[in-house]
Amino acid sequence: MEKYESKQQQILLPAEVVYTMISRFDNLTPALADKVEEWQADENHCSFKAKGFTVKLQIIDKEQPKYVKITGDDGGVPIDFSFWIQLHSVSERDTRIRLVLHAELNMMMRMMVGSKIQGALDQIVEGLAKSFNSIPY
Repeated sequence: MEKYESKQQQILLPAEVVYTMISRFDNLTPALADKVEEWQADENHCSFKAKGFTVKLQIIDKEQPKYVKITGDDGGVPIDFSFWIQLHSVSERDTRIRLVLHAELNMMMRMMVGSKIQGALDQIVEGLAKSFNSIPY
């Protein structure tokens, strides 16, 4: 299983506030419903369409305010993976966030998309940090 880690980003909010938002898929509905097709979510499961494919995800583990672990739900994603959103509280208004992806990729897929995955993780974590830092607190 390959491991990809994003760069660490700073969020100027308490870790508990960030965790509350990322620990339930239904909390993401306002941010994602108009950005993907057919968004559906409850606390621990979500599904949506991306480029014509249905993606189903589930939260399989979480610890407040440290991390949320996500994996593909039945029939939703064709590769075996786990995705961690890690939070580290540095101080009351300084939380560091990092994304970690463990994915089962064959040699050809690693060569084709390995560097793109790394870049995508960095972009996603930068976008998350920017979004959280725009929340008035």
